[in-house]
Amino acid sequence: MRHIGRYRLDAVEGSGAFATVWRGHDDELSIPVAVKVLAENWSHHADVRERFLEEARLLRRLQDDRVVRVHDVGVHEGQPYFVMDHVDGGTLADRADGSLEPGRALDLAAQAARAVAAVHEAGVLHRDVKPSNLLVERADDAERVLVADLGSAKRLAEASGFTVTTGTPAYMPPEQALGQGIDERSDVYALGVLTYVLVTGELPFEVAEGSALLVRPPESRPRPVGEHRDLDPTLASSIDAVVLRATAHDPEQRHPTAAALAEDLEAVAGGEVRTAPSPAHPGLPAWLVVVLALVVFGVAAGGTWAVLGS
Repeated sequence: MRHIGRYRLDAVEGSGAFATVWRGHDDELSIPVAVKVLAENWSHHADVRERFLEEARLLRRLQDDRVVRVHDVGVHEGQPYFVMDHVDGGTLADRADGSLEPGRALDLAAQAARAVAAVHEAGVLHRDVKPSNLLVERADDAERVLVADLGSAKRLAEASGFTVTTGTPAYMPPEQALGQGIDERSDVYALGVLTYVLVTGELPFEVAEGSALLVRPPESRPRPVGEHRDLDPTLASSIDAVVLRATAHDPEQRHPTAAALAEDLEAVAGGEVRTAPSPAHPGLPAWLVVVLALVVFGVAAGGTWAVLGS
C-alpha cells in the first residue's frame, strides 16, 4: 500500500502530463482526501515546481464553497504534492454524453459559470474550463459544481497582453488560441462550449487535428442543439441564443462576465425566452486567423496545451 506523507494513496482518479491526482485517505483524521502529486520527471524543474505550488496557493486563497479546498502541501522523496477535499461525485465529463434532461444540463452549466465567476472575483482567469476540470459534489439529493484544477490559471492583471497559449483546443476561444490578450470573456467562451456539450454531448465547433489548432471562421455558428436532440423548439432556440452569444468570435459580443452567463442559463432553465444576438463583426480576417493558427504548435483536439510558467 502506497503512502505519501501521512496520506494513503488508494487509486488514481486522473492524470496529465505534469501531475497525477489520487483518491486517498488521511490516516490521522480518518477522512477521504484527494492528493495531487507532481510527476517525478518534472520535480527537478524549478519553474514547474513553482507553478505547481502556485496552483495550491490559489486554491487555498479562494475561500469559496464553489472551489475545492486545499488542506496541506508537502514534499515526499523529492516530489511536491498538495492535499484537497475528496469530492465523490465525479466530474462534469461523466455527464457530458447528451443524456441529461435539458433543465438539469442548464443547471449544471449555470453552476459551472457561478464557480468560474468566483475564481474571477478573486482576480484569476482559469484558462482551461472544461468538463473534466469541474467536480460534482453530492449533498443529500442535490449536486454542486466545484472548480478543481487551476494548473493553467493566470492572474487577470497579467493577462491583457500577449500570452503563451495554454488550454484545451476544443474549449479555447480564438484570441486565446492565437496568444492574444484575454480576460473573463475567454472563460465565458469555454463555458458556452461546456453548456453546448452538456446539452447535446457534442462540440459546437469542429477543432482541427495536427498543426491547425483552431481554425474557426468569424462567421461560423454552432449547429442548432435541436439537430442533436428532440427538444421543445422554444427551449432549443433559447439555448442556441445563449450559446451563440457566449461563443461569439468577437469577445465584445459575448456575455461580459461568467455571472452574466449564469443568469442567462438560469433564466432559460426557468422558462424564459432568449433570442439570438445580431451577427458579430469579425475582428480579424479569416485568412489571418488561419495563418496565425498554423504557426502555433498543434496538439490533438481533445488534449490540453499546458505550458507551465506561462
